[in-house]
Amino acid sequence: MKSPIKKRSVFVSGRKTSVSLEAEFSTALKEIAKFRNITLSALIFETDEATQYGNLSSSLRLSALAYYQDLAR
Repeated sequence: MKSPIKKRSVFVSGRKTSVSLEAEFSTALKEIAKFRNITLSALIFETDEATQYGNLSSSLRLSALAYYQDLAR
């Protein structure tokens, strides 16, 4: 069975790193960035700066979840 998680290379603060995200989270992050009128790179940078977890992939997932939870309220 093929994993639904894809590894993607991203640049954060001038350094290349990778994140492993499900397609749904990648889509959600792109939608959030578009709605906020910022680039996906800027959104990833903001998340990386604010992260307390040490794992960028997890932080991005939690950030997307929090965004949609706020909308639901």
